[in-house]
Formats: sequence, C-alpha cells, structure tokens
Amino acid sequence: MNKINEEHLMLRMIAASRPWLLAMVVCGALASLTSCSNDDNQLEEPSEYTGVPLIILDTDIGSSTDDLFALMMLHRYHDQQRCRLLGVVVDREGEDCAACADVMNTYYGHGDTRIGLIRNGIKNPKVWIDYKALPTHTDSLGKRMFQRSLADYSSLPDGWQLYRQLLAAQPDRSVSIVSIGFVTCLSQLLLSEPDNYSSLNGVELVRRKVKCLYLMGGVFGKSVEPDFNLSQSITFAQDFFRLWPEDVDMVFSPQEVGENIEYKPEQVISDISWTDAHPIKQVYMTYNCNTGQMMWDPMTVIQAVEGDDLFTLSTRGTISLTPQAEIIFTPLVTGNSRYQQPGSADWNASMLERIRTFNKARNPLK
Repeated sequence: MNKINEEHLMLRMIAASRPWLLAMVVCGALASLTSCSNDDNQLEEPSEYTGVPLIILDTDIGSSTDDLFALMMLHRYHDQQRCRLLGVVVDREGEDCAACADVMNTYYGHGDTRIGLIRNGIKNPKVWIDYKALPTHTDSLGKRMFQRSLADYSSLPDGWQLYRQLLAAQPDRSVSIVSIGFVTCLSQLLLSEPDNYSSLNGVELVRRKVKCLYLMGGVFGKSVEPDFNLSQSITFAQDFFRLWPEDVDMVFSPQEVGENIEYKPEQVISDISWTDAHPIKQVYMTYNCNTGQMMWDPMTVIQAVEGDDLFTLSTRGTISLTPQAEIIFTPLVTGNSRYQQPGSADWNASMLERIRTFNKARNPLK
C-alpha cells in the first residue's frame, strides 16, 4: 500500500471512531495554510529586493532649505523612474509644515504622495529659516500662488501610523528610509504595537520591510560633540538607537560631508529664471536664506537612489549614543552602521551640479 492510500485509510478510521479528532486535524491543517499565506508570520529568510528604491522621506521641513532640495530631488528621481517615493513623514509639529510638503508634492506633479504628521513630538524646536507661510503666498493679483492637494491636514495620520501602513504594503527588505530631520516618528514607529496594518510590532516591522536607513546627522572621527537633530530631544533619540534592529543597515551623512557644498541664494534664484511662482525660488526671494545653509540633506537622497559608488564610506561598525547626544562609533566587521566621509573639492562641485541640474529643469522633468 502506498503512502497516499495509508494516509487516506487513517483519516477514514479517525472519522469513524473519533470525529472530533478529525475536526482538530483539519482545523490544524487550515490554520497552518492560513499562517503560511500571511507574510507577517512567515519564518523563512526574506528574499532580496532588486527593484527600484522604494523611499519614505522623513523631514523637518519648514526650517532649513536643504529639506526642500531633498524633496525636490526625490520627485525628479521619481519622474525618471529611478525610485518610487512612497510618502513623506513630517517630523516637525504643525499643520503649516505639512502644508509645505503638500505644496512641494503638488508642484512637482505628485499631489497624491501620502503625508504623515507628528503631533506629539519636539515642542518648539529651533527654526533656522521660518518659511512655513509659503503655502499662503499670493501673486500680484492676490491669487494664491501654489496649489495644494489636501484640504484638511487635521485628518492626516500620525507619522508613525503612516510608516506602519506604507511598510506593511511593501515587499520584504525593500524600503529605504531617508531621515533628514528628527528621529521622533522613527522612535514612535519602533515603539508601536501590532495593528490592523500588520501583526508585527514596530521593531519587527522595520526588520521585515526596511532595507536601509539613510540618516543625515552624527559627528564622527576624532571630534566628539552633540548632534543637533538628536540633541533636540534626547529621549526620542535614545529610544531610536536602543530599538533599531541590529540587522538593518544605517548609513549616516554627517554635517562635514555637506559642509562645503553651498548652493548660494543668488544661484538658486538665477537657476529658476523662467518664473517667480516656484516654491523654492519663493523661499529664497522672500526669506533670509543667506544663513550658512549648506546642502546637507541631499547627500542622503543621492546615496539612497544612486547607490554607494559615488561616496567614500567608513568601515562597518556599531553606534551608541551618550546622554549628551554624542555618537560613539565602534568599528566592527559585522556592524550595521557606516558613515559618509567628506569628499574633495571636485567631488563637492559634482554633487552641487547634480542638485542644480535638477533644480534648473522646468517642471515636470521627463
């Protein structure tokens, strides 16, 4: 008697003598099939994602101008099909900050880009250039200069909730997070519990779905000093570094990398010669942007989309954070962290030219 017939006979005998046991066998088999069909419950190693970068931008837009260029570049890369921008998490409190992101998304032709907003974050952080009134700018006739796609910012999900929704819907280990502001929403994501989007908690959801985090910040090398973004709220930062999964890569772009890449206000205005009704040009025409604003944030975007080859990176290591928001990097071959290193004058010029080329292009870029 072959194996199939033996199993069939056994089931018939169970059905005749112990029907309740047969029901348990069948229910167990169905539960097993259901579990196997749920990506959250699979135990096997996730396969390597090889498609275009899927990116979530986490930004404190509304203060520094390099956030504007980072978001602009992601829309340009998206148009070129070199990445897919999944959403924008705004980690600076205030619906006016979310409105700035909405203006940018709409202007660059992607008004349907999802936006999340933090509501329990850092209270009254330092503002370098206060351009949060950008969405209300009007032309000479009193008509609102910039369209928006959202009517009610109070209905936006919290940033950590948008993270959960977006991550749960993506392939395993496919999402690149570009963090160019505070780590508040990331911290809240890591602390989150299972919900209707995923049965995984925040740490496991990140481990399952995130390929790499590109984070603007940190001080490396011989100098040990607090990082501005991290020091704005040390509690959020400590939770973030404590909970971030050790097997998910992080690449830092410290301040010294973008320090010598200056996009001067007069260049910005001149490069957008065809109109004044341009969100970035309006910021530079209206507010004092001659404040030492360098192109720090776009360095994370460029690496997330174009890859590692354009950058000189440190060896691998591990990261710890002191109570003063100082980053301690310990070299370790199996570590999950690396950081960009400053480039030459020629390299700085080539990075600036990348940014300017995107910014000069009329909208939309095809």
